[in-house]
Amino acid sequence: MRYIKYNELKKLSEIMKKIYLLLPIIAGIMFGSTGIFVRTLTENGVDSTTLLFLRFSIAILYIFIAIFLTDKSLLKINKEDIPLFVLCGLCILGLNLCYNSSINSVPLSLAAILLSTAPVFVLVLEYFLFKEKITSIKVLCVILVLIGCTLVTGLLEENSIDISWIGIIAGIGSAVFWAIYSVTSRKSIDMGRHTFTILLYSLITITIVTIPFTSFTQIANFVSLNPALNIPFLLLHSLVSFALPYIFITISLNHMDAGTAVILSSGEPIAALAFGMIFYLEMPTVLMVCGVIITIAALILLSRSSANEV
Repeated sequence: MRYIKYNELKKLSEIMKKIYLLLPIIAGIMFGSTGIFVRTLTENGVDSTTLLFLRFSIAILYIFIAIFLTDKSLLKINKEDIPLFVLCGLCILGLNLCYNSSINSVPLSLAAILLSTAPVFVLVLEYFLFKEKITSIKVLCVILVLIGCTLVTGLLEENSIDISWIGIIAGIGSAVFWAIYSVTSRKSIDMGRHTFTILLYSLITITIVTIPFTSFTQIANFVSLNPALNIPFLLLHSLVSFALPYIFITISLNHMDAGTAVILSSGEPIAALAFGMIFYLEMPTVLMVCGVIITIAALILLSRSSANEV
């Protein structure tokens, strides 16, 4: 009996390890699907600020449930936490405003690649703020990222499609905001705050800031088109493009190092590329695919290099 129970526990443990490895991969795919929700809502007359209000106000409920099911004490904060939470919220807001603009202006794969360059900006911020060393490997990674992004834009090809420079600048802006959020949330985590706590109060900040600029008429119009379909769509939009990926990554970080989690979740550009092909017939060229691969490889190397220094 003991032998049977031991084998059963061992099998269960192996299954759980595989599940934990799958979580960040699924999170990356979910992040890559964001463009589908954004374009659908935009095409149905929902502006960017209203879209973000919907995404984050609904996400508050999901994160609250996650906290309630894990540790209710995560709801507690101190006064000194508030400025960092507000800054995190504003960075998430800026990130999403820029990313949504990029999604609506350039192919989904390019928007995702530009957002994924955030670690490069983190590298720069950490150098100036925390005097982190910039090694030769990190410099090589930055060069590879620049080469990869250039290939993804298609600017080097004779028959390249017209790429919106506004979309490219917005995509870079989303990466900068993501980098600032990463550095700020890292500071908050160093102060003993959990990721769920940071997310919850960041979302509350975003919701408060966006309320005056939200068109509830647009929301009502979208829902009235087909309530049975559009209400679940709005719930899925918030769950799939924000709440669930963060929850999955947070859970996985309890069972693996941050570098591994980042590597496993780095499939967002590939997922965005696939979704762009399936839903919007955005067919990439060979050079564009090479650019995606080079960029992801460089970001994985950069993440692994940074993790080894910790």
